[in-house]
Amino acid sequence: MCLIKLDPSMEFDAPEPLRSPGDVLLNDHLKARAMSLAWLARRTGISVSTLRQITRGERRINARFAMRLACVMDPTPAYWLTLQARYDLATLESWSHVRRHPE
Repeated sequence: MCLIKLDPSMEFDAPEPLRSPGDVLLNDHLKARAMSLAWLARRTGISVSTLRQITRGERRINARFAMRLACVMDPTPAYWLTLQARYDLATLESWSHVRRHPE
């Protein structure tokens, strides 16, 4: 396993428009390889309905799903979790009205 030292001030700049992890899964990995959700469900043990929710952006990719996806497809669990974290942070930018409590 490769460990990456993370700096607390580390930023992740997206060179491309941000897409949901489910969109990446569906379009870049499944459709690009002519794989179906049913095929992926059989290989990962994740139900078709759960995979459908992920691809629609209705459900997040958690660590367990990331491990299962990585066992079947090329990207690592860290890849899927990083996609999810970046997407979550970007969608929370609308919370800019929330301020840090002064210490």
